Amino acid sequence: MPTAPIVAPSDFSEKSAWSPVPGGWRPLFGRVADSGFSLEWHEFDLFGPLPWDPSFHPGAIEVCLNLEGCADLASNGSNCVLNPLCQSIYHHGQPGLSARRLPGGRHRFLTVEFSRDFLRTHLPTGLNHLHPDVQAVLDGRQERSFVLPPEPLPSALFPLIESLRHCPAFQPAQPTWFLCKALEVAALVLFRPSGDELFCTRAQRAARERVEKARSILVERLTQPPSLEELARTVGCSSFYLSRQFSAETGLTLPQFLRRIRLEKAAELIRSGRCNVTEAAMEVGYNSLSHFSTAFHEMFGCCPGLYPQRFNLSIRPPASAGSTPAPPPGRTAGPRTTTPRPRP
Repeated sequence: MPTAPIVAPSDFSEKSAWSPVPGGWRPLFGRVADSGFSLEWHEFDLFGPLPWDPSFHPGAIEVCLNLEGCADLASNGSNCVLNPLCQSIYHHGQPGLSARRLPGGRHRFLTVEFSRDFLRTHLPTGLNHLHPDVQAVLDGRQERSFVLPPEPLPSALFPLIESLRHCPAFQPAQPTWFLCKALEVAALVLFRPSGDELFCTRAQRAARERVEKARSILVERLTQPPSLEELARTVGCSSFYLSRQFSAETGLTLPQFLRRIRLEKAAELIRSGRCNVTEAAMEVGYNSLSHFSTAFHEMFGCCPGLYPQRFNLSIRPPASAGSTPAPPPGRTAGPRTTTPRPRP
């Protein structure tokens, strides 16, 4: 029997949820209480866990298109981790979701939030391809929170995300343009194939699953990645096919993806103070410090030795025999005192 729907207060705002990362939250268009949907862009660096669930609209269905950064979400005893280049669908019902953006690295993601009335109005009725949990929310049969297992971002969403960040439409046309884009996200993300799915649809789904498996293997074997041939054998396809599908699904070649996750991990190690530059380079599989510094500069716009200064952090110098290790950030080194150097 349908239960009373959970509805966010008309004055609900997630602005306070993003106050720890000033400038990291940019509403693009819409409010769930008014237009029935909202599109928001997020981009920030994170050095400690950030509660994410205070930004979720009660009763809404939300889609996160996650480009960079990791998060965990928990609902009714089950939890999942949202990795880079993945998408997630969740419903903030009863009891509420628990979610955090995890520290380390850059976070870049787009969220699209839908009220149930908006989806009821704009989605065709009588379809059996809408995800069952989403359909249950629209029918009033589901008020409990849920998080669907994350999936790799399909290639069609990458240009869509970029267009949303830089709207090409003139101001008078923007309400119509953003409405169409929100519905495009719903069409690409909220529907699932049923048992009678077409062969081409099954093939596309299998390709995405292979790409996600390959991506997971590369993340796990960061310092000693498998060759293309070995990776292709592991996921069950030819090396040519894997290379082509990986680029289509992620927008990156396999070497580009590997370099990116290595450098992001190295940046996290340097920011956290756990490693100096040399140690971070070795930790992520670089044998040449000069090659590491060049790649780091290309990605982050500065050499790794100067990178902590962007965040007012100090970098730990290389350890030497007989030296006293530097204390972790936020702690003192004990009773030892030093004479401060005069500033130039």
